Amino acid sequence: MESPQAMKSGLNLPAGMSGTSLRLDTISKSSSSTCSDRFIPCRSSSRLHTFGLIEKPSPAKEGGNEAYSRLLKSELFGSDFASPSSSSSPMTSPSKNMLRFKTDHSGPSSPFSPSVLGHRTDFSSDSPTPPKPPRKVPKTPHKDDFYLNLVDWSSQNVLAVALGTCVYLWSASNSKVTKLCDLGPHDGVCSVQWTREGSFISIGTNLGQVQIWDGSRCKKVRTMGGHQTRTGVLAWNSRILASGSRDRNILQHDMRVSSDFIGKLVGHKSEVCGLKWSCDDRELASGGNDNQLLVWNQHSQQPALRLTEHTAAVKAIAWSPHQSGLLASGGGTADRCIRFWNTTNGHQLNFVDTGSQVCSLAWSKNVNEIVSTHGYSQNQIMVWKYPSLAKVATLTGHSMRVLYLAMSPDGQTIVTGAGDETLRFWNIFPSMKTSAPVKDTALWSLGRTQIR
Repeated sequence: MESPQAMKSGLNLPAGMSGTSLRLDTISKSSSSTCSDRFIPCRSSSRLHTFGLIEKPSPAKEGGNEAYSRLLKSELFGSDFASPSSSSSPMTSPSKNMLRFKTDHSGPSSPFSPSVLGHRTDFSSDSPTPPKPPRKVPKTPHKDDFYLNLVDWSSQNVLAVALGTCVYLWSASNSKVTKLCDLGPHDGVCSVQWTREGSFISIGTNLGQVQIWDGSRCKKVRTMGGHQTRTGVLAWNSRILASGSRDRNILQHDMRVSSDFIGKLVGHKSEVCGLKWSCDDRELASGGNDNQLLVWNQHSQQPALRLTEHTAAVKAIAWSPHQSGLLASGGGTADRCIRFWNTTNGHQLNFVDTGSQVCSLAWSKNVNEIVSTHGYSQNQIMVWKYPSLAKVATLTGHSMRVLYLAMSPDGQTIVTGAGDETLRFWNIFPSMKTSAPVKDTALWSLGRTQIR
């Protein structure tokens, strides 16, 4: 029968045990810690060495896997286990344990805190350096600049190609390659343009200079300044060289005078990337990264026409050799259109959406057709009839956007350059029925002047 004391305590005790022999101690909760739902003994108070659970170094691998073991312990148990002092007795650490009964609130509790495997661990000086991530190698050429003009074909059948700091000349008649110049490690070539008679070549540099070279003797005859930054486009007429720059200005250079430039045309709000003189030398068309197409005449410092229908940079410009005052222009990626203008009244005559970025334009002098080269996203070459704008051909082969275009002196062949670092020659136009000889009036005039 239960004793009155057992009944009072509400405990079912075995016979012979009194309630006074059983004592219950209450555990007070600390305000700084919370208890988990089950009891797991603390490692620091355990006697794991009694059961042989402490890792003993293998004689055969002494020191061989020591760094790896420290790294593994650090990732699993914390930084204290990675230190050399703890490797001899890893179970005596007073604080950092994997299993505890009480939850430690000293560390960050945010869900954005570093994970166990993501925290930074300090290793001893004898530990090997962690392996570096693989080096990233660009898959595209670094000279894939939409705003440069690095290829031109002279009337004497010599192709000029700029590569980095150098300009090379390739003679189409004998396939001879000549290195014209090297600007050195502190400059680079941004544009090349032959004079119309083909004896001299102008070079625009990354430092904003314009250099004039004698192509036959590979000798520099003059250097002109004036631009504050790179000169990305050049255009010759019979006497005047126009240069466009990232400084938004167009400078006019006259080889017959000693000054660097004789005029400055200010109208663009961003880099000038397209320049072409009309066939009669009366008008200069300029395109810019501000999406504007401007037309200048020789009698004013202000643009005669400001055409703003393009919605992207205007680099591609071509004047028709068949009709006076007919100008074609092409827009960049956000525009993709070739637009045709009557510069006499500023009216847009027609346009065609090509479906991709227009990089350059050239009008055939043999037939009334125009060729365009393209970038994003199809990198194609297209030939169009004018004025019907019927597509004659679509040529593919370049793996990157076709940025550069030049035409042979006979008007039958074009050469295209792309970001894939290849030049390709295309025979796309028929021959001229009656070939006209190249006029050398500008050659004799230029040859007699003092060129500095």
